[in-house]
Amino acid sequence: MHCVKRLGHRLSARQFDRQVAEFQVRVAVLNGFTALGIPVTKAVG
Repeated sequence: MHCVKRLGHRLSARQFDRQVAEFQVRVAVLNGFTALGIPVTKAVG
C-alpha cells in the first residue's frame, strides 16, 4: 500500500466505480515497474 500511495496520496475520482478504476491503473503501473526490475536468468553452457 505504501508504494501505491507514492503515486498520489489521494484518489482524484469521486465516484466509487471511477476510484476502483483509478486504483487498478495505479496497480498496473506498479506491476509494470516491478516486471522491468526482475532479472532474466539464462542457463549458460
